[in-house]
Amino acid sequence: MVTDIKDIPHAVEAAAVMRLLPARPRMLALGEPTHGEETLLDLRNDLFRQLVEQEGYRTIALESDCVAGLLVDAYVTSGEGTLDSVMEDGFSHGWGASAANRELVRWMRAYNDGRPPAERLRFAGFDGPLEITCAASPRQVLTALHGYLSAHVSPDLLPCTAETLDSLLGADERWTNQAAMRDPSQSVGRSAEAGQLRSLADDLVSLLDEQTPHLLTATSREDVDRARLYGRTATGLLRYHFWMADTSPGRMARLVGVRDRMMAGNLLALAERGPALVYAHNGHLQRAKSTMRMGGLPVEWWCAGALVSTELGEDYAFLATAVGTIRHQGVDTPPADTVEGILYALPEDHCVVDPARLADVLGDTRPGPRVSPWYGYASLDPAHLAGIDGIVFVKDLPRG
Repeated sequence: MVTDIKDIPHAVEAAAVMRLLPARPRMLALGEPTHGEETLLDLRNDLFRQLVEQEGYRTIALESDCVAGLLVDAYVTSGEGTLDSVMEDGFSHGWGASAANRELVRWMRAYNDGRPPAERLRFAGFDGPLEITCAASPRQVLTALHGYLSAHVSPDLLPCTAETLDSLLGADERWTNQAAMRDPSQSVGRSAEAGQLRSLADDLVSLLDEQTPHLLTATSREDVDRARLYGRTATGLLRYHFWMADTSPGRMARLVGVRDRMMAGNLLALAERGPALVYAHNGHLQRAKSTMRMGGLPVEWWCAGALVSTELGEDYAFLATAVGTIRHQGVDTPPADTVEGILYALPEDHCVVDPARLADVLGDTRPGPRVSPWYGYASLDPAHLAGIDGIVFVKDLPRG
Protein backbone atom coordinates (compact mmCIF):
# COMPACT_ATOMS: atom_id res chain seq x y z
CA MET A 1 0.00 0.00 0.00
CA VAL A 2 2.78 2.46 0.88
CA THR A 3 4.49 1.79 -2.45
CA ASP A 4 1.24 2.49 -4.30
CA ILE A 5 0.59 5.86 -2.72
CA LYS A 6 4.06 7.20 -2.09
CA ASP A 7 3.75 9.71 -4.95
CA ILE A 8 0.55 11.42 -3.74
CA PRO A 9 1.73 13.45 -0.70
CA HIS A 10 3.06 16.96 -1.20
CA ALA A 11 4.48 19.59 1.13
CA VAL A 12 1.90 21.76 2.89
CA GLU A 13 2.65 24.82 0.78
CA ALA A 14 0.58 27.36 -1.10
CA ALA A 15 1.75 26.13 -4.49
CA ALA A 16 0.77 22.53 -3.71
CA VAL A 17 -2.65 23.62 -2.47
CA MET A 18 -3.33 25.74 -5.54
CA ARG A 19 -2.46 22.83 -7.83
CA LEU A 20 -5.40 20.95 -6.34
CA LEU A 21 -7.84 23.65 -7.50
CA PRO A 22 -9.01 24.69 -10.97
CA ALA A 23 -8.48 28.37 -10.10
CA ARG A 24 -7.92 30.54 -7.04
CA PRO A 25 -11.19 30.41 -5.09
CA ARG A 26 -12.61 33.56 -3.58
CA MET A 27 -12.87 31.71 -0.27
CA LEU A 28 -10.36 29.04 0.77
CA ALA A 29 -11.28 27.24 4.00
CA LEU A 30 -8.94 25.13 6.10
CA GLY A 31 -10.60 22.92 8.70
CA GLU A 32 -9.22 21.35 11.85
CA PRO A 33 -10.45 18.09 13.41
CA THR A 34 -9.88 19.21 17.01
CA HIS A 35 -9.50 22.50 18.82
CA GLY A 36 -6.60 23.85 20.85
CA GLU A 37 -3.65 22.06 19.24
CA GLU A 38 -0.85 24.55 18.64
CA THR A 39 0.84 22.30 16.08
CA LEU A 40 -2.17 22.64 13.78
CA LEU A 41 -2.34 26.40 14.33
CA ASP A 42 1.36 26.82 13.55
CA LEU A 43 0.87 24.88 10.32
CA ARG A 44 -2.12 27.11 9.52
CA ASN A 45 -0.03 30.22 10.11
CA ASP A 46 2.70 29.07 7.74
CA LEU A 47 0.25 28.15 4.99
CA PHE A 48 -1.84 31.32 5.36
CA ARG A 49 1.27 33.52 5.20
CA GLN A 50 2.21 31.91 1.90
CA LEU A 51 -1.30 32.25 0.50
CA VAL A 52 -1.38 35.94 1.44
CA GLU A 53 2.04 36.67 -0.04
CA GLN A 54 1.79 34.48 -3.15
CA GLU A 55 -1.91 34.37 -4.00
CA GLY A 56 -3.18 37.76 -2.86
CA TYR A 57 -5.64 36.75 -0.14
CA ARG A 58 -6.59 39.80 1.90
CA THR A 59 -8.78 38.56 4.77
CA ILE A 60 -8.11 35.92 7.41
CA ALA A 61 -11.26 34.78 9.22
CA LEU A 62 -11.29 32.59 12.32
CA GLU A 63 -13.96 30.74 14.29
CA SER A 64 -14.34 33.50 16.85
CA ASP A 65 -16.83 36.20 17.86
CA CYS A 66 -17.52 38.42 14.84
CA VAL A 67 -18.14 41.53 16.95
CA ALA A 68 -15.13 41.09 19.23
CA GLY A 69 -13.07 40.47 16.09
CA LEU A 70 -13.57 44.10 15.06
CA LEU A 71 -11.04 45.00 17.77
CA VAL A 72 -8.46 42.69 16.22
CA ASP A 73 -9.13 44.09 12.76
CA ALA A 74 -8.63 47.65 14.01
CA TYR A 75 -5.31 46.62 15.52
CA VAL A 76 -3.92 44.80 12.49
CA THR A 77 -5.05 47.47 10.01
CA SER A 78 -4.26 50.66 11.93
CA GLY A 79 -2.44 49.76 15.14
CA GLU A 80 -5.40 50.74 17.31
CA GLY A 81 -5.04 49.24 20.79
CA THR A 82 -2.27 46.88 21.85
CA LEU A 83 -1.47 43.27 21.07
CA ASP A 84 -2.17 42.30 24.68
CA SER A 85 -5.54 44.03 24.74
CA VAL A 86 -6.84 42.60 21.48
CA MET A 87 -5.76 39.08 22.38
CA GLU A 88 -7.71 39.42 25.63
CA ASP A 89 -10.80 41.18 24.31
CA GLY A 90 -10.88 40.38 20.59
CA PHE A 91 -11.37 36.61 20.73
CA SER A 92 -14.03 34.28 22.07
CA HIS A 93 -13.80 30.64 23.23
CA GLY A 94 -10.47 31.34 24.94
CA TRP A 95 -8.68 31.49 21.55
CA GLY A 96 -6.84 34.66 22.58
CA ALA A 97 -4.63 32.63 24.92
CA SER A 98 -3.16 30.67 22.01
CA ALA A 99 0.47 31.45 21.24
CA ALA A 100 -0.12 30.65 17.57
CA ASN A 101 -3.09 33.01 17.37
CA ARG A 102 -1.02 35.72 19.02
CA GLU A 103 1.74 35.16 16.46
CA LEU A 104 -0.79 35.35 13.62
CA VAL A 105 -2.11 38.71 14.84
CA ARG A 106 1.42 40.03 15.40
CA TRP A 107 2.43 39.00 11.87
CA MET A 108 -0.69 40.55 10.33
CA ARG A 109 0.10 43.87 12.04
CA ALA A 110 3.71 43.73 10.83
CA TYR A 111 2.60 42.84 7.31
CA ASN A 112 0.31 45.88 7.17
CA ASP A 113 2.82 48.35 8.53
CA GLY A 114 3.49 50.95 5.86
CA ARG A 115 1.08 49.51 3.30
CA PRO A 116 -1.72 51.61 1.74
CA PRO A 117 -5.26 50.76 2.99
CA ALA A 118 -6.23 48.89 -0.19
CA GLU A 119 -3.36 46.44 0.26
CA ARG A 120 -3.75 45.79 3.97
CA LEU A 121 -4.62 42.39 5.36
CA ARG A 122 -7.90 42.24 7.28
CA PHE A 123 -8.93 40.10 10.23
CA ALA A 124 -12.43 38.83 10.93
CA GLY A 125 -14.17 36.61 13.41
CA PHE A 126 -17.08 34.88 11.73
CA ASP A 127 -18.77 33.08 14.62
CA GLY A 128 -21.66 34.66 16.47
CA PRO A 129 -21.22 36.01 20.01
CA LEU A 130 -21.94 32.53 21.32
CA GLU A 131 -20.27 30.22 23.80
CA ILE A 132 -21.00 26.57 24.52
CA THR A 133 -23.00 27.41 27.62
CA CYS A 134 -24.66 30.69 26.68
CA ALA A 135 -25.34 33.39 24.10
CA ALA A 136 -24.69 37.11 24.38
CA SER A 137 -27.32 39.73 24.98
CA PRO A 138 -28.37 41.41 21.72
CA ARG A 139 -27.93 44.80 23.38
CA GLN A 140 -24.54 45.73 21.92
CA VAL A 141 -25.40 45.02 18.31
CA LEU A 142 -29.00 46.27 18.43
CA THR A 143 -28.05 49.58 20.00
CA ALA A 144 -25.10 49.98 17.62
CA LEU A 145 -27.33 49.43 14.59
CA HIS A 146 -29.98 51.78 15.96
CA GLY A 147 -27.37 54.41 16.78
CA TYR A 148 -25.90 54.30 13.27
CA LEU A 149 -29.30 54.69 11.65
CA SER A 150 -30.36 57.41 14.09
CA ALA A 151 -27.32 59.47 13.11
CA HIS A 152 -27.99 59.32 9.38
CA VAL A 153 -31.70 58.89 8.60
CA SER A 154 -34.83 60.77 9.59
CA PRO A 155 -36.14 59.81 13.04
CA ASP A 156 -39.58 59.47 11.45
CA LEU A 157 -38.34 56.34 9.67
CA LEU A 158 -37.05 54.54 12.75
CA PRO A 159 -39.36 51.86 14.19
CA CYS A 160 -38.52 52.76 17.80
CA THR A 161 -36.44 54.96 20.06
CA ALA A 162 -33.24 53.99 21.84
CA GLU A 163 -35.18 54.18 25.11
CA THR A 164 -37.69 51.61 23.85
CA LEU A 165 -34.90 49.24 22.93
CA ASP A 166 -33.28 49.66 26.33
CA SER A 167 -36.55 48.96 28.12
CA LEU A 168 -37.29 45.83 26.08
CA LEU A 169 -33.76 44.48 26.49
CA GLY A 170 -33.78 44.75 30.27
CA ALA A 171 -30.83 43.42 32.25
CA ASP A 172 -28.19 41.63 30.18
CA GLU A 173 -28.02 38.88 32.80
CA ARG A 174 -31.44 37.69 31.66
CA TRP A 175 -29.99 36.88 28.24
CA THR A 176 -26.68 35.37 29.35
CA ASN A 177 -28.13 33.03 31.98
CA GLN A 178 -26.13 29.81 31.53
CA ALA A 179 -28.91 27.72 33.02
CA ALA A 180 -30.97 28.32 29.89
CA MET A 181 -28.84 25.95 27.81
CA ARG A 182 -30.03 22.96 29.84
CA ASP A 183 -33.36 24.35 31.00
CA PRO A 184 -35.39 26.12 28.27
CA SER A 185 -37.72 27.59 30.89
CA GLN A 186 -34.78 29.75 32.05
CA SER A 187 -34.49 31.45 28.64
CA VAL A 188 -36.06 34.83 27.84
CA GLY A 189 -36.03 34.03 24.13
CA ARG A 190 -39.81 33.60 23.84
CA SER A 191 -40.87 36.36 26.18
CA ALA A 192 -43.14 39.13 24.92
CA GLU A 193 -40.20 41.55 25.02
CA ALA A 194 -38.01 39.22 22.95
CA GLY A 195 -40.79 38.90 20.39
CA GLN A 196 -41.02 42.68 20.07
CA LEU A 197 -37.24 42.93 19.74
CA ARG A 198 -37.22 40.40 16.89
CA SER A 199 -39.76 42.49 15.03
CA LEU A 200 -37.84 45.72 15.66
CA ALA A 201 -34.54 44.15 14.65
CA ASP A 202 -36.11 43.01 11.39
CA ASP A 203 -37.41 46.55 10.76
CA LEU A 204 -34.02 48.09 11.51
CA VAL A 205 -32.28 45.73 9.09
CA SER A 206 -34.88 46.47 6.45
CA LEU A 207 -34.42 50.22 6.96
CA LEU A 208 -30.66 49.79 6.58
CA ASP A 209 -31.17 48.06 3.25
CA GLU A 210 -33.71 50.65 2.08
CA GLN A 211 -31.37 53.52 2.89
CA THR A 212 -28.16 52.00 1.51
CA PRO A 213 -27.78 54.46 -1.43
CA HIS A 214 -28.00 57.41 0.97
CA LEU A 215 -25.81 55.80 3.62
CA LEU A 216 -23.04 55.08 1.12
CA THR A 217 -22.81 58.78 0.37
CA ALA A 218 -23.35 60.00 3.94
CA THR A 219 -20.86 57.56 5.49
CA SER A 220 -18.71 54.88 3.81
CA ARG A 221 -18.86 51.33 2.52
CA GLU A 222 -16.97 50.25 5.64
CA ASP A 223 -19.60 51.86 7.89
CA VAL A 224 -22.46 50.26 5.96
CA ASP A 225 -20.81 46.84 6.06
CA ARG A 226 -20.29 47.14 9.80
CA ALA A 227 -23.94 48.10 10.29
CA ARG A 228 -24.93 45.05 8.27
CA LEU A 229 -22.77 42.92 10.54
CA TYR A 230 -24.62 44.36 13.53
CA GLY A 231 -27.94 43.62 11.85
CA ARG A 232 -27.04 40.01 10.97
CA THR A 233 -25.78 39.43 14.49
CA ALA A 234 -28.80 41.00 16.18
CA THR A 235 -31.34 38.97 14.22
CA GLY A 236 -29.23 35.83 14.58
CA LEU A 237 -28.86 36.23 18.34
CA LEU A 238 -32.57 36.83 18.82
CA ARG A 239 -33.35 33.76 16.73
CA TYR A 240 -30.83 31.74 18.76
CA HIS A 241 -32.41 32.87 22.03
CA PHE A 242 -35.85 31.97 20.61
CA TRP A 243 -34.71 28.39 20.10
CA MET A 244 -32.98 28.33 23.48
CA ALA A 245 -36.49 28.61 24.94
CA ASP A 246 -37.85 25.75 22.81
CA THR A 247 -38.85 22.42 24.36
CA SER A 248 -39.32 20.34 21.21
CA PRO A 249 -37.04 17.45 20.10
CA GLY A 250 -35.65 19.69 17.35
CA ARG A 251 -34.26 22.27 19.79
CA MET A 252 -30.55 21.36 19.57
CA ALA A 253 -30.61 20.87 15.81
CA ARG A 254 -32.11 24.32 15.40
CA LEU A 255 -29.58 25.89 17.76
CA VAL A 256 -26.54 24.52 15.93
CA GLY A 257 -28.23 25.26 12.60
CA VAL A 258 -28.89 28.89 13.55
CA ARG A 259 -25.27 29.26 14.68
CA ASP A 260 -23.89 27.96 11.39
CA ARG A 261 -26.31 30.10 9.42
CA MET A 262 -24.88 33.11 11.27
CA MET A 263 -21.39 31.93 10.35
CA ALA A 264 -22.41 31.51 6.72
CA GLY A 265 -23.85 35.03 6.54
CA ASN A 266 -20.61 36.47 7.84
CA LEU A 267 -18.50 34.41 5.44
CA LEU A 268 -20.57 35.43 2.42
CA ALA A 269 -20.17 39.07 3.42
CA LEU A 270 -16.40 38.58 3.62
CA ALA A 271 -16.38 36.92 0.20
CA GLU A 272 -18.05 40.02 -1.25
CA ARG A 273 -15.16 42.09 0.11
CA GLY A 274 -12.48 40.03 -1.63
CA PRO A 275 -10.44 36.82 -1.43
CA ALA A 276 -10.56 35.34 2.07
CA LEU A 277 -8.90 32.56 4.05
CA VAL A 278 -10.99 30.80 6.70
CA TYR A 279 -10.03 28.58 9.61
CA ALA A 280 -12.44 26.63 11.82
CA HIS A 281 -13.44 23.12 12.76
CA ASN A 282 -13.96 20.73 9.85
CA GLY A 283 -17.54 20.33 11.02
CA HIS A 284 -18.26 24.00 10.31
CA LEU A 285 -16.54 24.15 6.91
CA GLN A 286 -17.31 20.87 5.17
CA ARG A 287 -19.76 20.56 2.29
CA ALA A 288 -21.46 17.49 3.75
CA LYS A 289 -24.13 17.57 6.41
CA SER A 290 -22.65 17.85 9.90
CA THR A 291 -23.46 15.40 12.68
CA MET A 292 -22.66 15.10 16.36
CA ARG A 293 -24.10 13.64 19.53
CA MET A 294 -25.48 15.99 22.15
CA GLY A 295 -27.04 14.71 25.31
CA GLY A 296 -26.61 11.18 24.00
CA LEU A 297 -28.72 11.87 20.91
CA PRO A 298 -27.62 12.39 17.28
CA VAL A 299 -27.95 15.91 15.88
CA GLU A 300 -27.70 16.78 12.18
CA TRP A 301 -27.56 20.17 10.46
CA TRP A 302 -26.24 21.92 7.37
CA CYS A 303 -23.09 23.73 8.41
CA ALA A 304 -21.63 27.03 7.27
CA GLY A 305 -19.42 25.40 4.64
CA ALA A 306 -22.35 23.63 3.05
CA LEU A 307 -24.36 26.87 2.95
CA VAL A 308 -21.49 28.97 1.59
CA SER A 309 -20.53 26.35 -0.99
CA THR A 310 -24.10 26.35 -2.26
CA GLU A 311 -23.87 30.10 -2.85
CA LEU A 312 -20.29 30.40 -4.13
CA GLY A 313 -19.90 27.15 -6.09
CA GLU A 314 -16.32 26.79 -7.34
CA ASP A 315 -15.40 30.03 -5.58
CA TYR A 316 -15.43 28.02 -2.33
CA ALA A 317 -12.73 25.45 -1.61
CA PHE A 318 -12.34 23.27 1.47
CA LEU A 319 -9.22 21.61 2.86
CA ALA A 320 -9.91 19.12 5.65
CA THR A 321 -7.23 18.39 8.23
CA ALA A 322 -6.84 14.89 9.66
CA VAL A 323 -4.33 13.62 12.20
CA GLY A 324 -2.77 10.29 13.01
CA THR A 325 -2.26 10.38 16.77
CA ILE A 326 -3.06 12.65 19.71
CA ARG A 327 -1.55 10.34 22.29
CA HIS A 328 -2.01 12.74 25.21
CA GLN A 329 -5.76 12.42 24.55
CA GLY A 330 -5.75 8.66 24.01
CA VAL A 331 -5.92 8.82 20.21
CA ASP A 332 -3.33 6.24 19.17
CA THR A 333 -2.09 4.87 15.85
CA PRO A 334 -5.05 4.73 13.44
CA PRO A 335 -6.23 1.39 12.00
CA ALA A 336 -4.60 0.63 8.66
CA ASP A 337 -7.93 0.38 6.84
CA THR A 338 -8.95 4.01 7.57
CA VAL A 339 -7.99 7.14 5.65
CA GLU A 340 -5.84 8.24 8.57
CA GLY A 341 -4.23 4.80 8.75
CA ILE A 342 -3.39 4.79 5.04
CA LEU A 343 -1.81 8.25 5.28
CA TYR A 344 -0.07 7.38 8.55
CA ALA A 345 1.96 4.76 6.68
CA LEU A 346 3.59 7.51 4.64
CA PRO A 347 6.98 8.79 5.83
CA GLU A 348 6.00 12.48 5.88
CA ASP A 349 5.26 14.18 9.20
CA HIS A 350 2.69 16.34 7.45
CA CYS A 351 1.53 16.62 3.88
CA VAL A 352 -1.29 17.68 1.60
CA VAL A 353 -3.07 15.08 -0.49
CA ASP A 354 -5.50 15.25 -3.40
CA PRO A 355 -8.55 13.18 -2.34
CA ALA A 356 -9.40 12.35 -5.97
CA ARG A 357 -5.87 11.07 -6.57
CA LEU A 358 -6.04 9.09 -3.33
CA ALA A 359 -9.30 7.49 -4.47
CA ASP A 360 -7.74 6.58 -7.82
CA VAL A 361 -4.77 4.93 -6.15
CA LEU A 362 -6.97 2.99 -3.74
CA GLY A 363 -9.18 1.72 -6.56
CA ASP A 364 -11.80 -0.66 -5.19
CA THR A 365 -10.36 -0.44 -1.68
CA ARG A 366 -12.80 1.49 0.46
CA PRO A 367 -11.46 2.84 3.76
CA GLY A 368 -13.66 2.40 6.77
CA PRO A 369 -14.56 5.12 9.27
CA ARG A 370 -12.19 5.64 12.17
CA VAL A 371 -13.79 5.60 15.60
CA SER A 372 -12.18 8.19 17.86
CA PRO A 373 -11.87 7.22 21.52
CA TRP A 374 -11.86 10.92 22.44
CA TYR A 375 -14.90 13.12 21.86
CA GLY A 376 -12.66 16.11 21.10
CA TYR A 377 -11.27 14.62 17.87
CA ALA A 378 -13.56 14.19 14.86
CA SER A 379 -12.07 11.65 12.47
CA LEU A 380 -12.32 12.04 8.72
CA ASP A 381 -15.43 10.41 7.29
CA PRO A 382 -14.40 8.56 4.10
CA ALA A 383 -17.90 9.13 2.72
CA HIS A 384 -17.08 12.86 2.57
CA LEU A 385 -13.98 12.58 0.39
CA ALA A 386 -15.78 13.61 -2.80
CA GLY A 387 -16.67 16.95 -1.20
CA ILE A 388 -13.14 17.75 -0.03
CA ASP A 389 -10.67 19.61 -2.24
CA GLY A 390 -7.59 18.61 -0.28
CA ILE A 391 -6.56 16.68 2.83
CA VAL A 392 -3.93 18.16 5.12
CA PHE A 393 -2.54 15.28 7.15
CA VAL A 394 -0.49 15.66 10.31
CA LYS A 395 1.04 12.43 11.55
CA ASP A 396 1.36 13.13 15.28
CA LEU A 397 0.27 15.93 17.60
CA PRO A 398 2.64 16.28 20.55
CA ARG A 399 1.48 17.39 23.95
CA GLY A 400 1.63 21.14 24.54
